[in-house]
Amino acid sequence: MSRKMFAVLTATTGALALAAGVWQAQAQDAALAKNDYADKSSWLCWPGRDDACAGDNTATVIAASGAMTTETWAVNPSAPIDCFYVYPTVSNDPGVVSDMIANDEERRVVEQQLSRLGAQCRVYAPLYRQFTLTALRALVTGGALPAGGPRPNTGYLDVVDAWNHYLAHENDGRGVVLIGHSQGAGVLTQLIANEIDGKPVQDKLVSAFLIGTNLPVEKGGKTGTFKSIPLCEATDQTGCAVAYVSFRAEAPPPANSRFGVAPPQAQTMEAACVNPAALAGGKATLHAYLASSGNLLGSSEEPQPWVKDGAAVTTPFVSVPGLLSGECVRQDGFHYLAVTVNADPADPRTDTISGDVVQDGVIAQDWGLHLIDVNLAMGDILGLVESQGAAWLASRQN
Repeated sequence: MSRKMFAVLTATTGALALAAGVWQAQAQDAALAKNDYADKSSWLCWPGRDDACAGDNTATVIAASGAMTTETWAVNPSAPIDCFYVYPTVSNDPGVVSDMIANDEERRVVEQQLSRLGAQCRVYAPLYRQFTLTALRALVTGGALPAGGPRPNTGYLDVVDAWNHYLAHENDGRGVVLIGHSQGAGVLTQLIANEIDGKPVQDKLVSAFLIGTNLPVEKGGKTGTFKSIPLCEATDQTGCAVAYVSFRAEAPPPANSRFGVAPPQAQTMEAACVNPAALAGGKATLHAYLASSGNLLGSSEEPQPWVKDGAAVTTPFVSVPGLLSGECVRQDGFHYLAVTVNADPADPRTDTISGDVVQDGVIAQDWGLHLIDVNLAMGDILGLVESQGAAWLASRQN
């Protein structure tokens, strides 16, 4: 891969592009020993195992009237396709690179972003030695990264090893959906470009969901970083990609935002935006599954009531039909999913949602709704995994 293309792909991780650039200038070219992905302890989620992906996805569905019903969920042990997931920047480990031990933050993220998909696919989620949240926070607040240490692409190399182990020992000709968020989506972007795009294994690709990252595509086009994997336009299309970053419609990306814009090296490109609820474009209601309390990184804040004077929500997730809608928009050089809260002060249901990145009590406008990028459209993503998986299977029977 050329240095220019590596820079473009690295930039897909949004704010991590800056971090990786600083680190790369400081780091020594020191390789860590390879992980053993034949060892199940190297996986955060593995089919049929009682792990973080076997948790409770029960949701309270809250209608505009305030009426609450309970929606149950169950994993499908006979799911006909697979999902391979790479998680975002969540590790609180003290170093620049995380260890291979799953802590609460890694377990929580798969509960929020992956486990629900177990109703449609077998889920695989490797642990990997990612660039840590600790290091990212140091950079954002003006701190310095430690000098030396393992090379910056350690996490990517780990995921490549995990992917190759999965292909060799688990895939057995099955279709596979690739899913990643933020740093995880950036890693998968590199994996797809290097290991899948234009290669025989591409035939196994059901679809790719690269969320919370800037996937460069030709302006107004469907390809760019990937040459033979276009953006998805139909629910029964396979071998395609969905990518977006989300911002509140009333709070678009500010000039300093690294999300929703292609890197400077890619002057003819823009960041991809595909609305999972409307692949062909336009505004549509989002089928969200939001955490009933807290967020992707956990939270000690007192949860806001979902219904005024209503009963407390006791399920892990909440679904709010009709409350949220989204549309991909281009504005001031940015391309992003603009999310509208369809508030109605006359009804008892909440008129707002949480999901902003908050630093010292101030909302970081340049991050948008990054913490809930996936939750905002989880129901729509689940539906696409089902319909695209069915289309992929049907194509193999013809």
